[in-house]
Amino acid sequence: MPPAAKKPPLKSSSSHNSAAGDAAGKTIEEMYQKKTQLEHILLRPDTYVGSIEKHTATLWVYEDGAMVNRPVTYVPGLYKIFDEILVNAADNKQRDPSMDSLKVDIDVEGCCISIYNNGDGVPVEIHQEEKIYVPELIFGNLLTSSNYDDNERKTTGGRNGYGAKLANIFSTEFVIETADGRRQKRYKQVFSENMGKKSEPEIKKCKQSENWTKVTFKPDLEKFKMTELEADVVALMMKRVVDMAGTLGKTVKVELNGEKVAVKSFSDYVQLYIDSASKEGIKLPRIYQKVNDRWEVCVSLSEGQFQQVSFVNGIATIKGGTHVDYVASQIASHVMGVVNKKNKQANMKLHIVKGYLWVFVNALIDNPAFDSQTKETLTTRQGSFGSTCELPEDFLKKSLARVLLTVSFLGLSSN
Repeated sequence: MPPAAKKPPLKSSSSHNSAAGDAAGKTIEEMYQKKTQLEHILLRPDTYVGSIEKHTATLWVYEDGAMVNRPVTYVPGLYKIFDEILVNAADNKQRDPSMDSLKVDIDVEGCCISIYNNGDGVPVEIHQEEKIYVPELIFGNLLTSSNYDDNERKTTGGRNGYGAKLANIFSTEFVIETADGRRQKRYKQVFSENMGKKSEPEIKKCKQSENWTKVTFKPDLEKFKMTELEADVVALMMKRVVDMAGTLGKTVKVELNGEKVAVKSFSDYVQLYIDSASKEGIKLPRIYQKVNDRWEVCVSLSEGQFQQVSFVNGIATIKGGTHVDYVASQIASHVMGVVNKKNKQANMKLHIVKGYLWVFVNALIDNPAFDSQTKETLTTRQGSFGSTCELPEDFLKKSLARVLLTVSFLGLSSN
């Protein structure tokens, strides 16, 4: 029996031992690479902040003191990093109810954005395990958060430990300042080069009455294939500041570029949309209900296609989700039930009624879950909301009356 043929020795990676490697002219090391998480975020931003390409969509923006629905060309990733800092600031209202100020400045020429909130600042103290100050830990280190305990029910927007760090990573400069009145320390630290460099923290004394946080950042426009803060994305950012005035309510004074936002309540906020429709010669109703401390609902009418404007813990859920379905289904079911009871031949369907509703929802949800890091759709099951929103009979009757008055049900069918 002839001896078995010897197998040829494996070639080293430098000899291009992989067929695929040979084909591509790459070594194994060139083909299979390990990146740090920061490198991965910069290399694959879509996973974390959404697309860094320009998109055009018809969206609501805030211009000249009014809500306008128009085509907008913007980079979702840039919009997202702004929103992360804004939602962080608004979250402080849940942590410290004494918060009564939110200030946003957008310097278009200087390509610089600052967001300030008062109320309890970040603890200016060394973290005993990580051996760095807490502000540096949470603003300059990935996957750090105070929201990881799922046994603790929280109604804040942040959850996964990315948030502000994403804004830091996609900025040429990122400055965190905070005043911790309890420890009587004021903190300032500057990050630069996409969170690649950082200054030593600057610690000064402050008064016991000083409690605030301010984030100032310069977006790295090159990463978003832009050369300036364009008008459309600025209009979207301004709209989000107005959103906060509506969702936070009268106890928080919201300022945009040094001017107070006139909106004092969610009802006021909804009126901006109603006024926009009125400019088109359409008179729409506004039926508002503060159901409880966690739910505010308003309903108006649409022209055959369901519309919604909704928020979860200050986050704009532009594609809706389970919270919107929960509210819209109650209204539509009531209308459908009454119509079918009065007219046995009507055979009204739920989806047909929904097509004539424009629903506004401002909700606080326990530990909300979303479809992605961009948080456009709430996916939390109704049983996990942490509260209920049972619409009162009077609200449902008013909704029914307006639908019946406005829509010719003869034009509706089960088709």
